[in-house]
Amino acid sequence: MSIEQISPAQARARQQAGAILIDVREPHERAAGQAEHALGIVKDALEAEPRAHLPDRDAAIVLLCQSGARSLRAAQTLLDAGYARVASVEGGTARWIAEGLPLAVLEQSDEQRDFYDRYSRHLRLPEVGEAGQRKLQAARVAMVGAGGLGSPAAFYLAAAGIGTLVLADDDVVDRSNLQRQILHTEDRIGVSKVESARIALNALNPRVRVETFAERISSDNVERLIGEADVVFDGADNFPVRYLLNDACVKLAKPLVYGAIHRFEGQVSVFDAGRHRGQCPCYRCLFPEPPPPEAAPNCAEAGVLGVLPGVVGLIQATEVVKLILGLGESLAGRLLHFDALAMRFRETRLRPDPDCPVCAAGRAFPGYIDYQAFCASS
Repeated sequence: MSIEQISPAQARARQQAGAILIDVREPHERAAGQAEHALGIVKDALEAEPRAHLPDRDAAIVLLCQSGARSLRAAQTLLDAGYARVASVEGGTARWIAEGLPLAVLEQSDEQRDFYDRYSRHLRLPEVGEAGQRKLQAARVAMVGAGGLGSPAAFYLAAAGIGTLVLADDDVVDRSNLQRQILHTEDRIGVSKVESARIALNALNPRVRVETFAERISSDNVERLIGEADVVFDGADNFPVRYLLNDACVKLAKPLVYGAIHRFEGQVSVFDAGRHRGQCPCYRCLFPEPPPPEAAPNCAEAGVLGVLPGVVGLIQATEVVKLILGLGESLAGRLLHFDALAMRFRETRLRPDPDCPVCAAGRAFPGYIDYQAFCASS
């Protein structure tokens, strides 16, 4: 049985004659205005339980969306469920507005208006939608390092609407940072990096809570930093902190998004062994022992292409968002290499080490160690 498609004017006339007019768009779409006296019922909810919303299958029903496509599909679902008097509005709300038919603008608080306006492009993605955006809004991400990797990642995580960013860095802004650490500016040279970052991020998105942690990360305070985090971001520039973060994340069952850069190359991975013992590797599975200092000089010693941390940091930020939303396939069990000079990505598969001293299945946490001494002894 074909679905009847009617004009907005015909839909308005039927509504006035007693038909039930239903707008099946998402709440953020309806927020800007919907057909007067229409009921707002999201398409998925209507299709999942039509009888809960429309107990009378003999009622006259008119469905409306933005352009007419979704309402047509929902109408077919209702027809299949035994609703005989169903029509879809051709051209949807866009045509309803164009023809000057009456609209009802929903009352919104400042917070609601900001939410729907700011995140409208996320809300249009079915994989994110309002439910996903609310997950981001409720999330807490602990970020170690407000420098090269942390700068681009923090900017995009704040823009994406992460509810709370905890930034840990005990350094201050130096002029040499400005070539790549885009959170910071000339007029904040000498200011604590976490305070400089807070200023920049709140200017971008004042609804994101930025907690600053101007301390050097150690075994004594690492759990205070990451204990309540949903995801931990590794933007550290030294091996002792990386091993410490890894061990703490295994102990507390936190996913760790790792990134590292060297001159013209970068690496990204996700270490999620704490939640998936024996299935996902940890950082120690990749690097059982740290390389000698001369084999891995820092940026101050070896230099770094200024745009490189932007690429690597944004890949890390992408992994953070995916982990919070539960989207796609994370980099857990894979190490992504980026060569900026060749403009090539390659991937290395990583396996959990069954004898790993920290993450092996069934192994109790061995305790924190002297990470400075551990890395200095290699």
